[in-house]
Amino acid sequence: MRIKNLIIPLFCLVTIHVQAQDNWLTKKQITEDVEFLTKTLNEKSSYAYLNGFDFNKDFEIYLTSLKDSTRLKNFGLFITNTLAKIADRHSALNGIRGYSLNESLFLPFVYAPVNDKVVVLNYDQDENLKILNPRFPYLKKIDGLDIDKFLQKTRPEDIKASKETYFTLAVRDIRDIQKNYILLDKALPKEIELTLSDAVLQNDTVLVVPVKDKSERQRPWDEKFERDYLFIKDEDFNQPENIAGLFSLDDNIAYIKLPEMVSKDEAPLLFEKVNSFMKSIQNDSEALIIDVRANGGGTRDLLYEFAKYLIHPDSIHIVNVVKQRGPLPLPKDYKESLHSRFLYSFSELDDREQKKATEFLKNFEPIYELDEAKYSEYYFGLLNGEKLSTEGLYYNKPIYILANEKTFSAASVFVSAFKGIPNIKIVGVTTDGSSGNSDWVDLPNSKLFGKISTMVSFQKDGKVLDGYGTTPDIKIERDMNQVLWQSDTQLEKLRALIKEK
Repeated sequence: MRIKNLIIPLFCLVTIHVQAQDNWLTKKQITEDVEFLTKTLNEKSSYAYLNGFDFNKDFEIYLTSLKDSTRLKNFGLFITNTLAKIADRHSALNGIRGYSLNESLFLPFVYAPVNDKVVVLNYDQDENLKILNPRFPYLKKIDGLDIDKFLQKTRPEDIKASKETYFTLAVRDIRDIQKNYILLDKALPKEIELTLSDAVLQNDTVLVVPVKDKSERQRPWDEKFERDYLFIKDEDFNQPENIAGLFSLDDNIAYIKLPEMVSKDEAPLLFEKVNSFMKSIQNDSEALIIDVRANGGGTRDLLYEFAKYLIHPDSIHIVNVVKQRGPLPLPKDYKESLHSRFLYSFSELDDREQKKATEFLKNFEPIYELDEAKYSEYYFGLLNGEKLSTEGLYYNKPIYILANEKTFSAASVFVSAFKGIPNIKIVGVTTDGSSGNSDWVDLPNSKLFGKISTMVSFQKDGKVLDGYGTTPDIKIERDMNQVLWQSDTQLEKLRALIKEK
């Protein structure tokens, strides 16, 4: 027994020592990881250097200032912050993984974005959201720091996101006070002073609150319609009970909710429902709403499924052009990856499509001119009505695509592709655009890993999706009732607008 009792503490000490070593990196290890990442970015990253940011300078300054060693989390934060400046949204939103800030302390209450302000919420006894202090609903300062300055520092990974996206994500993260104070490089006190203000931010009151441990934290704010589908997997959209509530026809306005851009292979039943519903509303509806708010993306399958009904049979539209970073000419696997996104080179188009592509390029002014020695020729995303359309089922009535700042990846491509198409209007707020054909990168010493994009994806107006998103034709923002889950104001306002027309 004595030997056994002696071995256990020794084993624990060794384990603790190994864990401690794992949480620290030597300067040599970091230097090797930075060199590996530099080489990877220079060889593979499609967005590196495009916006004028030179990550090499940040790496050089960091290594120069580094002492003999540093914590893994500090290195992880540095890499996260640096890569975010490249404006590669897939890299930023997926984040650099493999390190932890060991968060265990949180602010009480729920924080939500509304009209460029932060409203502080709580739950009533029936678990309904309510404004914490109706007289002073808005958060003005945290421990004396103006809320705008606070938010500017607490979501560095999204620093190049659209304004609307950054604000929403940063506001949701106010709860994570321990993480935020690490980012602010401030010691976290046991109590936090919240300055609450009135509707015009002129009259204030101060509330001092204790930080809470993990067991007492509240879930961050989400839209009600988002919360309903938050934990449903892609394959679950092949189940009738999860599909039924996505389709409706009310007051002659057809409505389709798309929580995810699922693939046809994973959810064939959803695609069957899309087709049957589109056929059923041909004569019974005055307009169609397709709702992709808070849709985090997936594949482009649904884009081309809807195009069968939304694109005139006699028309061809270039909706997206890309250039792929990689060995030239592109190997077979690169081409297959582009084809899986319905993207094709000029030589792969038919005569009519080539004519349309030639006309498009004459007026196309890309925001970035890409090095032909590093990037492929253009690959075209196009909607050819003759090939796509189902005879007699072109939907020639007004179509509205409702999007928001959490419409991401393939969902943002969906919005961008249909913008400017006859009969179609984009409604809501600017999307969190992204389309990068991402690849994984793993650092050898720290074991940090994350995604980097290898494809530059242009919208029809020449802007890239990443960092810009797609602006709406009709802007409709959420209001307080929507924040409190009392109504879906954006959808209701859109319905009213349709009825007026």
